[in-house]
Amino acid sequence: SPVPLDSYRINLIDTPGHVDFTAEVERSLRVLDGAVTVLDAEETVQSQTETVWRQADKYKVPRIIFVNKNDKLGANFEGTVKAIIERLGANPAVMAYPIGAEQSFRGVVLLLEKKALVWLGDETGAKYEEQEIPAEMKEVVEKWRAKLLEQICETDDELLEKFLAGMEPTVPELKVAMRRAVIACKLVPVFAGASLRNKGVQPVLDAVVEYLPSPVDVDHVKGTNPHTGSEETRKTINEEKFCGLAFKIQTDPHVGRLTYVRIYSGKLMAGQTVWNASKSKEERIS
Repeated sequence: SPVPLDSYRINLIDTPGHVDFTAEVERSLRVLDGAVTVLDAEETVQSQTETVWRQADKYKVPRIIFVNKNDKLGANFEGTVKAIIERLGANPAVMAYPIGAEQSFRGVVLLLEKKALVWLGDETGAKYEEQEIPAEMKEVVEKWRAKLLEQICETDDELLEKFLAGMEPTVPELKVAMRRAVIACKLVPVFAGASLRNKGVQPVLDAVVEYLPSPVDVDHVKGTNPHTGSEETRKTINEEKFCGLAFKIQTDPHVGRLTYVRIYSGKLMAGQTVWNASKSKEERIS
């Protein structure tokens, strides 16, 4: 489903995490540009999360992690970050640290920008406001921010040189380096929140735009020509020959059978004839 966000459009493919849907998750991962993995702050990394994570590794999908339910009894944000390292073998870069936990969870600190976002009231979709970082959190914020800067700078020689010379790179410089590191699957940004009340969700949507790749970040795709068996390259532009992958079939009571296709190159139009490589025959697009 399309999600409009400012001047951007995010195409969301949401799949069930349950083990019964493993095949569907795998097909979806193959066509995604990036993924948001949602974890429970109390249950941390579950076994099925590990399975899906390995599938995403297989297709080299850049990821963001949203640690959800920080308002739940037993929520442990730092414990979840530790589990991400130990069980997923990932390199988590904490971008948003929770203010409070369980019933006292009320907002997040954006570490790069040094901003505290606090949600007012407890109704769904509540507005938030920027506040000073709580005095009792300044030490923990500085510790996690220093770690974040080090992680980002380690992925960029120019920033590392600056960092080692005792100069702090600017926030725009850090964000550019972070985007490169996320797309290269070197870092996984981690955000905190409680989605039921819309707390901490807005920074995640901003991060999808800022750090995950758009389709135009992929210059070309490689595939095997079904007729010759040789490897070929297609540029991701409209003028190229058509190439796409049908990844989901759905029956709709009003429209009939729908086929979802990820288009890698060229265009797909009604009346067009395409080669179905799975069935080794030509098909006309309805």
